[in-house]
Amino acid sequence: MRFGIFLLAGLIAADDASAAGETIVIDPPAEGSVSVAQGLEAWGRIFEVTSHPRCSNCHTGPSDRPMWSGPSYGRTRVHGMNIQAGESRMGIEHLQCSTCHTTKDTDWDNANAKPHSAPRVAMDWALAPPEAHWFGQSSEQICAQLRDPSLNGDRDMLELAEHLDHDLILHWAWTPGGGREPAPYDLQSHVNDLLEWGTAGMPCPQD
Repeated sequence: MRFGIFLLAGLIAADDASAAGETIVIDPPAEGSVSVAQGLEAWGRIFEVTSHPRCSNCHTGPSDRPMWSGPSYGRTRVHGMNIQAGESRMGIEHLQCSTCHTTKDTDWDNANAKPHSAPRVAMDWALAPPEAHWFGQSSEQICAQLRDPSLNGDRDMLELAEHLDHDLILHWAWTPGGGREPAPYDLQSHVNDLLEWGTAGMPCPQD
């Protein structure tokens, strides 16, 4: 079964091409060119990204409560205002994420410049599905989840990379604005690491 969302998903707004984010190149290494040791090094960097607050705060697993963590929040706590994403993972049952995380903006370069305001991108904001549980999880746990088709949206290596290119909330993670700490490295480097890890056979530290 292919899930409609895996990390954070929605529909790209077609009325503002400038909101489409960074264009990335998906160019996997040649088969057999990446050793297991190199794959594990790439995984170490992938884990730095997936466990970072810009990514893990909305990957809360079975909980439907987004988290606030990282330097810009002062301390780790659940999202304020009693926000609950519900089974829809978009707050439809309670208060839709899009109530504050709006998508309409005529100046996307400055859409997230104001500190402590709700981040915005040109797609519908959503909590990651329960299968994609990263918040508070170990490297071993996240690695096992990402390489398991039943937990990663039934995606292979290339499909995971393509998902990174299409999801604008992921693009936002590296340019969050408003004094927020960005995810480590950059999106292209993260895609390259994913492809290197995949070419090595998706090794995990527990193997």
